[in-house]
Amino acid sequence: MHEILLLCLGLILSVSFLVVLANKLKVAYPIFLVIAGLGISFVPGIPNVHIDPDVVFLVILPPVLFDAAQNTSWKALWKWRRIVTVMALGYVLLTATAVAFVSYMLIPGFTLAQGFLLGAIISPPDAAAATSVLQFTRLPKGMVSILEGESLLNDATSLTLFRFALAAIISSNFEWYDAASGFVFVTLSGIGIGLILGLIFYAIYRWLPTTSNLDIAFALVLPYLIYITAEELHSSGVLAVVTGSLFISYRNHFVLTHTSRLKSNAVWPSIVFIFNAVIFFLIGLQLPEIIGGIKETSLYDAFRIALIITGVVILVRMFSGLISSRFTTFISKYITVAQNRPGWRNPTIIGWVGMRGVVSLASALSIPLMLNNHAFPNRNLILFITFIVIIVTLVCQGLTLPWVIKLIKPEPVDDDKADDQQILEIELALLSTAVKEIGAKYEGDLKTNDLLKNKFELLKYKVELYTQSRDDEKKKVAVNKMISRFKHVMTDIIEREREKLHAFRKKDGYDDDIIWLIENRLDLEEEGLQEESE
Repeated sequence: MHEILLLCLGLILSVSFLVVLANKLKVAYPIFLVIAGLGISFVPGIPNVHIDPDVVFLVILPPVLFDAAQNTSWKALWKWRRIVTVMALGYVLLTATAVAFVSYMLIPGFTLAQGFLLGAIISPPDAAAATSVLQFTRLPKGMVSILEGESLLNDATSLTLFRFALAAIISSNFEWYDAASGFVFVTLSGIGIGLILGLIFYAIYRWLPTTSNLDIAFALVLPYLIYITAEELHSSGVLAVVTGSLFISYRNHFVLTHTSRLKSNAVWPSIVFIFNAVIFFLIGLQLPEIIGGIKETSLYDAFRIALIITGVVILVRMFSGLISSRFTTFISKYITVAQNRPGWRNPTIIGWVGMRGVVSLASALSIPLMLNNHAFPNRNLILFITFIVIIVTLVCQGLTLPWVIKLIKPEPVDDDKADDQQILEIELALLSTAVKEIGAKYEGDLKTNDLLKNKFELLKYKVELYTQSRDDEKKKVAVNKMISRFKHVMTDIIEREREKLHAFRKKDGYDDDIIWLIENRLDLEEEGLQEESE
């Protein structure tokens, strides 16, 4: 146990320093960590690393999905529901089918069922890789929402297809109508399980006297409980977690206190970051073991086959994006769609955001070693192809994505409203509400409470300032400069206040818990300034 703990701590510390270096080089950390893992794997004396698929599916995947769902906009998901559904379902099925037939024709002795198994494994893009790469680029919000929505659901499609393909290989019997009805059952039951458990935890949050620490504890348990329950009932754990998490995220503003939300926003990103960083580093370290397993064919032929299939995966996604754009333009004549003419620029960029990752590798590793007292046919080759697809798409597409975006220049979505305009309108509405409430309900206090009176005057001044900014573009620019300078000055003032506060640590008569309380207030003030600046 002592050795395992030291290994985990060393792993987290190592990837943390590598991420620091990645940020310094302005490279998305999943790409850098995979490259670092590949390089370190060739160092003499480094032992072979094996990733247990159960660790990915049972330990890492549920909280990653939960956090992604918590940060997904219901409004955007509904607006782009058609294209998200087409991408999460249609793109995955089309990619898997193309891979199945190409591999069947390309690899001697490879059956069509094995081809669909491989296709299911390498069809879904990785959410963490895409999100981290997009941090270094600027895309219209609509495109980001589409990619986030796809990443929530495509794993469910691929894992369900993987389950049926594996069952067909093991049983040597496959019926299309059984697979179709099974897919519908897995989908509906997964959604149902997620909603039921989401409702149970909503009731806990709503009616039990929980604290912020208890709320965080329940939230940590929730994704694991949903996932394990769904998988034990032979349903889709991915869909169940996504459904339950989306339900909780929509209701948490009504049942969680501000303290719970603040703590949750601090806890979840850190947990998900550690999981993603460690697993991408371990992916790179897998290379020697995976190469050593190639025995069905020569290493040259394995590389050739893997690169061809990688090309198929990339081209099918690009082709699917352009066909979807054409179809959307056509069907917009008959039904209402979110965007009538997507063009070719945005679909091309979305098609290029197809980096594969941890779910694909975990699926390949979960293929059983034995089948009917014999080695599972072509298992090592499937694993090798999966690894090459992950490396090529993650490194090549990930590193070139900013260049592709700069070259193609994505078109703005028609009804995208600028972030600063949204902030201005919302802040103006909130300030107007505050002024109205104070003036109507606390008129007497305004005459006797100088603090409230000064706050009221400040709010009225802000309303006047924001109203002028909304109606006059030149005034808006001047106000933005003034606000920017105000934030800069206040950040500096808070830092001076913090230095003065720390001086009280050396003085008698001032307890540390009081100093921590005031420091927390300063931290929240500075965080508010930073968030407004983003």
